[in-house]
Amino acid sequence: MSTEATRLPARTGTGDPVRAVSVISTGSVEIHPEHAYGTKKPLYWWLLTSHRWLPPRPINVYVVEHTNGLVLFDTGQDRASVTDPTYFPGGFNGVVYDRLAKFHIAEHETLDAQLGTLGYSTADVDKAVISHLHQDHIGGIPQLRDSELLITAAEWAQLSGFSPEARGFLRTHIDVPGTHWEHIDFGTDLGLAPFPRAFDVMGDGSIVVLPTPGHTPGSVSMLVRRRDLPPLLMVGDLTYQADLLERRQLPGVGDRGELAHTTDKVLALAELLPGLVVLPAHDPTAAQRLVDSSRRSE
Repeated sequence: MSTEATRLPARTGTGDPVRAVSVISTGSVEIHPEHAYGTKKPLYWWLLTSHRWLPPRPINVYVVEHTNGLVLFDTGQDRASVTDPTYFPGGFNGVVYDRLAKFHIAEHETLDAQLGTLGYSTADVDKAVISHLHQDHIGGIPQLRDSELLITAAEWAQLSGFSPEARGFLRTHIDVPGTHWEHIDFGTDLGLAPFPRAFDVMGDGSIVVLPTPGHTPGSVSMLVRRRDLPPLLMVGDLTYQADLLERRQLPGVGDRGELAHTTDKVLALAELLPGLVVLPAHDPTAAQRLVDSSRRSE
């Protein structure tokens, strides 16, 4: 699978604060069919017994070049997860992580190396919105000590209590000394009816964080609104393919009730915002659909 960055042409002279949007991939991941497409089987049953793996799919990080700074949505997977045998916990938890996914991350697929293909480095990142705190979304955090990391209080709370690692949250790779975490305050009404509460990242309505719980209690999505181009909605792991969300087919990891409720809200948002392009974190078609979204006005 190619990990070449996909970048829309920079837009100047339009008055649009969003100059360019890109997708980079910090490697690829194989997951079970039950994970992506959903199942009625209990989580641990299919996780420990499934013998089928889907073809590798990307671990996407979305990059938004705004006039007032560089914004990431998610930070990808840490290469140390495939090179350091102590990265994951041992015992039964280690077995679960091993059965959950198979990662493939080359040297040139780190967050910093992939940003380099766009002419940036991790030192240039002003803000990173973290969709949720699972391993394949927090891998670049150790490289972002000068950036503002945005997370919901509900998601941060997952690090508390007994053994967050057993629930998919690797605390030692998240609460890294020297990082700057900020909790998102959903207190703004931006006229997005299905989502009466939102967070305006840059203060101009162009980059908006929406609460989309389901995959985890504090999961978020990020809406990017561009002038004269379709809006983009980066949804993390709410779904693993945009067409599955359109069919309201729920994935196999998360709270099904919350997933269904949030999916309905996203579909209602798509009706409110014609042409909305949904961009999941692991959708193999996301890069092409991002490119296609820039051609609709040509």
